Amino acid sequence: MTSVPTSPDPALLPKVAVPDLMIFVRHGQTDWNFEGRMQGRKDIPLNATGEGQAAGNGARLKTYLAGQGIDPQTLDFVASPLGRTRSTMELLRGALGLEPGSYRLEDRLKEITFGAWEGFTLEELADEEQDLLLQRRADKWGFVPPGGESYEMLTERIGGWLNSVDRPAVVVSHGGVFRAVRGLLEGRDKVSVPRLDVPQDKVFVWRDGQFTAV
Repeated sequence: MTSVPTSPDPALLPKVAVPDLMIFVRHGQTDWNFEGRMQGRKDIPLNATGEGQAAGNGARLKTYLAGQGIDPQTLDFVASPLGRTRSTMELLRGALGLEPGSYRLEDRLKEITFGAWEGFTLEELADEEQDLLLQRRADKWGFVPPGGESYEMLTERIGGWLNSVDRPAVVVSHGGVFRAVRGLLEGRDKVSVPRLDVPQDKVFVWRDGQFTAV
């Protein structure tokens, strides 16, 4: 009997291979995070809580790297070009005892854009955008807000970036970006990706084929 190869499950993301070590940090809190506003590409600065989270993540990373015998100078530091990620990276590098400004920027690491919805909370949109909000609730993976991106579009962009990563890295980016990164590295089902929790006071380490929060 001839066996017929099974097709990949269309509900799952194809796994992307990267170097053995990738460290991901979400930017610290902003006032819009605190208020539940959709930020996307709007350049909102860190608040005092966010600055503390960024420095704290630097301290956590320093302890982790020392425990693993990894010299931070051997890692590629790369950030989204938005101000909140750059501030986070600089506070993190300072906590590591590194020159704060010596890192690369990567445009593909910008946050998912919410288009015309940026600056609003879901509650503020409820009256005028009820039909669209229902569509979003039914299909958060494929839904495209007015003038914005879907998680499907974001994940395609992040997949292109992941395929270019060729050395161990420390990445400072955004919540939506990390959801896409995790979905691609773990081969997750698409429905679960937009709902992944991404706290701002944790360092996520990809090693030995899995993520660990430190």
